[in-house]
Amino acid sequence: MLPKLNPVLLMKQILILMTLGISLCACRQSTEVVYKNPDAPIQQRVEDLLSRMTLDEKVGQMNQFVGIEHIRANSAVMTEDELKNNTANAFYPGITEKDVEQWTEQGLIGSFLHVLTIEEANYLQGLAMKSRLQIPILFGIDAIHGNANAPDNTVYPTNINLACSFDTLLAYRIARQTAAEMRAMNMHWTFNPNIEVARDARWGRVGETFGEDPYLVTLLGVQSVKGYQGNLDSAEDVLACLKHFVGGSEPINGTNGSPADLSERTLREVFFPPFEAGVKAGAMSLMTAHNELNGIPCHSNEWLMAEVLRGEWQFPGFVVSDWMDIEHLYDLHATAENLKEAFYQSIMAGMDMHMHGIHWNELVTELVREGRIPESRIDVSVRRILDIKFRLGLFEAPYADVETSGKIRLSADHRATALEAARNGIVLLKNDGLLPLDPARYKRIMVTGINADDENILGDWSASAKPENVTTILEGIRMLAPDADVTFVDQGWDPRNMSADKVAEAAARARQSDLNIVVAGEYMMRYRWADRTDGEDTDRSDIDLVGLQNKLIEEVAASGKPTVLVLVNGRPLGVEWAAQHLPAILEAWAPGMYGGQAVAEILFGAVNPSAKLAVTIPRSVGQLQMIYNHKPSQYFHPYAAGKLSTPLYPFGHGLSYTTYRYDNLTLSAHEMSTDGAIEVSVDVTNTGSRDGTEIVQLYLRDRFSSVTRPVKELKDFARVTLKAGESRTVSFRITSDKLAFYDKKMKRIVEDGEFIVMVGSSSADEDLLKESFEYLQ
Repeated sequence: MLPKLNPVLLMKQILILMTLGISLCACRQSTEVVYKNPDAPIQQRVEDLLSRMTLDEKVGQMNQFVGIEHIRANSAVMTEDELKNNTANAFYPGITEKDVEQWTEQGLIGSFLHVLTIEEANYLQGLAMKSRLQIPILFGIDAIHGNANAPDNTVYPTNINLACSFDTLLAYRIARQTAAEMRAMNMHWTFNPNIEVARDARWGRVGETFGEDPYLVTLLGVQSVKGYQGNLDSAEDVLACLKHFVGGSEPINGTNGSPADLSERTLREVFFPPFEAGVKAGAMSLMTAHNELNGIPCHSNEWLMAEVLRGEWQFPGFVVSDWMDIEHLYDLHATAENLKEAFYQSIMAGMDMHMHGIHWNELVTELVREGRIPESRIDVSVRRILDIKFRLGLFEAPYADVETSGKIRLSADHRATALEAARNGIVLLKNDGLLPLDPARYKRIMVTGINADDENILGDWSASAKPENVTTILEGIRMLAPDADVTFVDQGWDPRNMSADKVAEAAARARQSDLNIVVAGEYMMRYRWADRTDGEDTDRSDIDLVGLQNKLIEEVAASGKPTVLVLVNGRPLGVEWAAQHLPAILEAWAPGMYGGQAVAEILFGAVNPSAKLAVTIPRSVGQLQMIYNHKPSQYFHPYAAGKLSTPLYPFGHGLSYTTYRYDNLTLSAHEMSTDGAIEVSVDVTNTGSRDGTEIVQLYLRDRFSSVTRPVKELKDFARVTLKAGESRTVSFRITSDKLAFYDKKMKRIVEDGEFIVMVGSSSADEDLLKESFEYLQ
């Protein structure tokens, strides 16, 4: 006989079982791997993954290593004592390649740089996929003008070429195409744009920047960020990196990484605007600068990273160090007594990721376990890094497809953009009527110079290219003048080791020619690091041509035959003798893979040059600092002994094969209030016989102010294409934000008073029409 059931007890048991079932269900839900669910919100995925990570894994996400092949390449040039029978030991003392591979498999490395092939990227990613949590690697690379640092990619002209085009839409397009080529190689993060405002021609990285004007640098930087990143949610987006924060482009002695001593006024008016705008444009990573700023190294500068970047600008991304610069707090700046203290200072000031090295993981975990750095502070940085990896879809697609990669890189439309950018970024500095060249008139052409037939036109941050992927200037001349007898006198590639005999040979050949073209400048290719004269860590104590190049130019010109000088370089060069004696000078900068074709097309008139200088070209190093937006007293007293205080070529200068006339500068009103605006219009007419593109420039000056202000500042510009004889009215809009500055108390204001409007073809006074208006609050 069955026992009699107690209804009350039965109900209690049912409730207990129901509660247990709910608990079991909740337990099952809690073990769900949310971070691997692509449909879960990214914030939830980040928090779920973070909750599963050990301290060692977290700190590893904050560390970056160089790729194994880069270790091998650098170790190959080291001594046997340095190598000690294993290739990694020379690069990371005491560490083998196997160690790096093992740490990757253990999930203790979050990022790699200097991985230059899809094969190595996929291999390292495969190691990361063996780790406990399978957190993918974030691959970073210096894709400065295209993904050129990795072989077999489109090499666009350098940033200074792009700046001279004044073409913001082209900046976006190049960045977008670069992102596609990077992702095709499983690379996710470019250390670009370099938005430092370049104000010292001695500095070797001028060519890596967008020049000397904060407004132009800002606009090009913003478009680059947007082009690289897209929405940071597709397989064609990459992470942009604003660099270098801040002041490294005005070093006290012109050398990379030397101290910057800059007032807060100069920082906020000149150097900060491109970075603040880049943050507002959505940039999600930023790199601090090598240098100290006003006595505090940027890599431990809490004011920069915490107060300005995070506090004022609300930057949501992560901050990465530059190459071993946290270590330099100890071994160079001497603001930390050891590496451990250096890591502590940098992290607590706001650093999120370390580039690069072997001691980070050990010492940072020690700092946390000792209680000096809260683990919650580490979590903040790791969240920022994981967020990017989820946004870029790396958890779902950690690899790149080799077959697809070959179809994207060096595609026809990317090549076409590279050629267009080269044509638009080459500046015609001088032309006394010699150019464009008539092929029918010049049947015997002599070409010489260190950059005439060399891939150096690719510029800094470029790997060596296959011959079919680069057109040298000599090749371009032969393409454009197929019926001419083009003789080449090779001067070698190294300006420091030119031969006097070869110079004499060129001088002799020049006398037998109808036309001579000298291609001079600097040497920039990184695979000959110690032999370069221009580029990163290649600074100069003068800005003259190196070696026998001036002698070559002078002796060729002494032939009495028409002589053209073409310059290939990154920094401005003080070629004053050439400017005084030669009929034509072309500033090609580093025009990329199709630079030779573009140079030749301009020389022979197939392309009408339109570029304008994004930097001032000084006459000599003694004129530095030489910038157009200087203060009124900067040249109050002239230089003695007949030396001029004017630049060799001013900012915004650039000639064309047609001519333009500016008329009827008109303001819509001569008074403006706080919420008002003034429309500026000017008539621009192509008065020549050729179609052309003119870059119309608008400058402003605050006539009288409570603190000193620049004599002029670029505030707008427009690229205007006009047919021969065509006129067009070009309009600009001035609002109060274009008039603002920092007052005596460092508050950003607009003061009542007169403002001068200047519009024309360059920053030179003689090229500008002027009007004025009153601002009244």
